[in-house]
Amino acid sequence: MAIADKRLQRREIITKAVCGKGRKFSTITHTVTPPHHPTSILGAWIINHQYEAVKSGNGIEVIGSYDINIWYSYSKNSQTDVAKETISYVEHVPLSYVDPRHRTSTEEVSADATQEPNCVEATVSSNGSSVLIRVEREFAVEMVAETKVYVIVDPIGGDDDGKDVEFGVGEDADYEDLDSDLLEDDL
Repeated sequence: MAIADKRLQRREIITKAVCGKGRKFSTITHTVTPPHHPTSILGAWIINHQYEAVKSGNGIEVIGSYDINIWYSYSKNSQTDVAKETISYVEHVPLSYVDPRHRTSTEEVSADATQEPNCVEATVSSNGSSVLIRVEREFAVEMVAETKVYVIVDPIGGDDDGKDVEFGVGEDADYEDLDSDLLEDDL
């Protein structure tokens, strides 16, 4: 063991960091019953999406709502109307990664709609009185909390007379064997 290695010490730093992550894609079918029996669907869209994230057990719940608007024809395609319905939902997103050493009293959660609710299919039901709307949505969630990070420090400090401290990777390291597909773009 070199003299420089004996001087190095380990310290704990408490910092805020991302301590949990999760992602969930879901498809759900809503049934909307307009005032008239629809003959055909002319258009369907989703507007006014609002949501918030709350911690719930081993995951994060995304609580939100959106309006479904359906433009449809009725009376054998002789008249049109727009039906509107507000949908409320609770989406439980499990955390696929959780730092076991985070401080639970400092948890802050957030959600991002990576795919806003979107109508992918609208059909008249088999009984002819309602409209079936298939909606896709996806959320990415994060939990930020205080956690401990361990660092190596040199208590003497200084620049060691121009000598560098090596941590196991020298100038002769061969980086050509690295798989570039495993490198993360957002680092």
